[in-house]
Amino acid sequence: MDIILPAENGDRVGYRLVGQPVEPVIGADFPRIAYAAAHVVANPFAMTDPWAQPAVDWDKTMAFRHHLWRLGFRIAEAMDTSQRGMGFDWASAKELIRRSIAEARTVTGADLASGAGTDHLAPTAAGTLDDVIRAYEEQFAFIEGEGGKAIMMASRALAAVAKGPDDYARVYDRILSQASGKVILHWLGDMFDPALEGYWGSRDFESALETVVAIIERHAGKVEGIKISLLDAGKEVLLRNRLPEGVVMFTGDDFNYPELIAGDGKRHSHALLGIFDAIAPVANAALARLGAGDRAGYEALMAPTVPLSRKIFEAPTEYYKAGIVFMAWLNGHQDHFTMVGGMQSARGICHYADVFRLADQAGLLADPERAVARMKALCAVAGV
Repeated sequence: MDIILPAENGDRVGYRLVGQPVEPVIGADFPRIAYAAAHVVANPFAMTDPWAQPAVDWDKTMAFRHHLWRLGFRIAEAMDTSQRGMGFDWASAKELIRRSIAEARTVTGADLASGAGTDHLAPTAAGTLDDVIRAYEEQFAFIEGEGGKAIMMASRALAAVAKGPDDYARVYDRILSQASGKVILHWLGDMFDPALEGYWGSRDFESALETVVAIIERHAGKVEGIKISLLDAGKEVLLRNRLPEGVVMFTGDDFNYPELIAGDGKRHSHALLGIFDAIAPVANAALARLGAGDRAGYEALMAPTVPLSRKIFEAPTEYYKAGIVFMAWLNGHQDHFTMVGGMQSARGICHYADVFRLADQAGLLADPERAVARMKALCAVAGV
């Protein structure tokens, strides 16, 4: 099967599909905790003000969560992948969390955790640490009130108002001490959100590491684990080696996840990844191989997904959501390539052409004929 795709120099280049769709293993026993951070499906027919008023297709959004649960994944809900802070507001996130928790109760074995942040508080409106604390408390109260588990997201407002490590410690100590259940922390790097530069009170990684470890050690009974998203395997391993017993590492490294999940023979990372939204069938099959003791088979399946993930998450990294939703459209999980906030325009047609090629080579085009038809339609809109 052939298609004409654009090249960055303006040429049109023929591409022949080579991939064979990878079949997932339904009911597989994963050897790691595996959360997929899930996207939301927009409703293009309800978008009267696409940049300012999110419109969600709730049926398709919930159907995608059933797809992930069917493949054995837990869901990290209302996180960065759902465009929190990039077109998706707290009012919409509350509805998403409420619906997802209710939906999970209808599925045997379904599990999820939901992002609690401060995004209803504009960073410029946060005058004091108490403002930040109250904002976190509001979102924690909603999630826990719905019977859910919270992921404590990094806060733009805290980054704006904090003067140093002690201010971060004060906020995290307060929230963790009063959480009703175990919490997952999230260290999100500034490559994902430039407003988070200097998080934990320092631009120096070693100093930030000491602050995080001290917080976790004080609240080890309340912290299930921490997700680190710095796109640096070495930094993740340094933190992983410092975690107290009973607290786990969730990799958020969308560049180096295969080796971090597999581990070094002594320690390994679990997963809380946005890329698992897009590569769920292959990740499922790979984790099944790892669970069966077949590390070579695991690596063979995972390896082709890494160039795809690196392309989707290339700089400016915060726009990776466009590639995630593009993959969902190619694979028939939604009928359109429209995103909340019009975010599909954040990447160009050559980027999408590269994602298409790499998805094919990773065995991630479930129905190649449909994927080719949709790619041709997108190319036509771009003048190819």
